[in-house]
Amino acid sequence: MKKPNPLHQALFRILRPLARLLLRNGIPFGEFSELVKRAYVEAALEDFTDDRRKPTDSRAAVMTGLTRKEVKRQREILAGEDTGSRDVLHTNRASRVVSGWVHDAVFQAKDGEPAMLAFDGPASFSELVKRYSGDMPPRSVLDELLRVGVVSVEGESGRLVLQQRAFVPAGDSEEMLQIFGEDVSDLIATIDHNLVSDESGQPPLFQRTLTYNNIPPEVMERWRRHAAERSQSLLEELDKWLGPHDRDISGQEPESVSGEPVRTGVSIFFFEEPAGKGGRGGE
Repeated sequence: MKKPNPLHQALFRILRPLARLLLRNGIPFGEFSELVKRAYVEAALEDFTDDRRKPTDSRAAVMTGLTRKEVKRQREILAGEDTGSRDVLHTNRASRVVSGWVHDAVFQAKDGEPAMLAFDGPASFSELVKRYSGDMPPRSVLDELLRVGVVSVEGESGRLVLQQRAFVPAGDSEEMLQIFGEDVSDLIATIDHNLVSDESGQPPLFQRTLTYNNIPPEVMERWRRHAAERSQSLLEELDKWLGPHDRDISGQEPESVSGEPVRTGVSIFFFEEPAGKGGRGGE
């Protein structure tokens, strides 16, 4: 009996929940297959290049197993896309508004916490949106933040209160799917970096998981609450340290420092599923 390929087994575990998400959103296999081809071609042309030679369609065809004709077709599609947008640090606009509310002293109370804001006027919610969300209508941003419970309206004064220090959209919205793409790609990139860190000579990135697989169901509700509270607390602590260094928050001009900006962060996610007997603890 042929020994299972560990990478194949890992890929299937990744693809199984991905297939569920794709089917729920009406993406048939043919469409997914086309995107996979495009990703293979872009990776071959950009991530496995020899600095001394320009990558060729022939070399990409050898690496990917696609025909040169198919590589050329996918390369032309990639060239026709707005590829520049992938190089921009894209963050959901509502998230930027919340981040500005948390970190910008203009929109903070005397104790350094996010202030209650009027909708219009100086140091108002409208000014906050203008500063951190460009041309988005303040009312549209507020409606979305109210919808997901990030903001509430104080009864007597009508001022806006920040209830949560992070914006997380609900459901299979465009914003949530964007977060899905960013979070999963970041996790895979970190794991890939760590797999080759010894060969590349670069230090591994932090990657830890806590897992047990024999937890009684009556514990789960308390565990969900405890994990969410502690995770939120840690992220807020890290945000207080890192947020003020962001150029959009600090007001620092890109020309005033050397080097390209860096996208960085820490991601925490909760998981649960039915499991067989036997427990395992991890770090």
